[in-house]
Amino acid sequence: MLQELLIAAATGGNNSAAALNQMGFSHLISEMTSKPGQYPVSWLVLIVLVVMSASSWYWTVINIIRSLRLKNQASTVPAAFWGTKNTQEAIRLMEEQPKNEPFSKIALDAASAAAHHSQAGAGETLSRSEFVDRALRQAVTRESGNLQSGMILLATVGATAPFVGLLGTVWGIYSALIKIGASGNAGIDAVAGPVGEALIMTALGLIVAIPAVFAFNFLSKVNGSNVAKFDTFAHDLHDFFATGSRVQ
Repeated sequence: MLQELLIAAATGGNNSAAALNQMGFSHLISEMTSKPGQYPVSWLVLIVLVVMSASSWYWTVINIIRSLRLKNQASTVPAAFWGTKNTQEAIRLMEEQPKNEPFSKIALDAASAAAHHSQAGAGETLSRSEFVDRALRQAVTRESGNLQSGMILLATVGATAPFVGLLGTVWGIYSALIKIGASGNAGIDAVAGPVGEALIMTALGLIVAIPAVFAFNFLSKVNGSNVAKFDTFAHDLHDFFATGSRVQ
């Protein structure tokens, strides 16, 4: 009798160890690769999460690089504009800036509006101040909008990735219940694979979502600071082109 109990305990321990091996990510990928027809939902969830993760990291890196570049431009381009001897030299300097540089674009729009108003003369219904102000508002809105590239995607990934992972979780639990019903065995060796799949999909959804949420919050704060710099420069440009007095 004792020998039978020892054999049963040893067998149960071996089954538990084998079942735990079925709960790993490598086992899940191996099963999905060898039996793709049995894991349609798992493949769909995994592919969607990989695409979401890759796209969110891409836009995170792109926006961080752009923010670092913009931080340097915010301290050099306006200073270069105000450091010129006259308006013509300032405009020429702004035209030499890269095409994706926002401060020079704002300055050039203001200069273009002031020049257009001077040429229109009495035929323009708006005052010089109003005309320049309208051009500056449009320029700031345009450049602020450019800062939002990828932000909607980051917000979408952060909000939906856990639910995509949850779909895989629900499907894994559903598969476990089907397997129990078909075999009549509710032991860990029967349900370890589907339950492991469910837990892994939940974890993957969170792994994708959490960095996207952090990136969105960080970049939103940085973009808000950059928009404030656009506004400050635009106000100074308005005073300069509307009144002719240079900001010191």
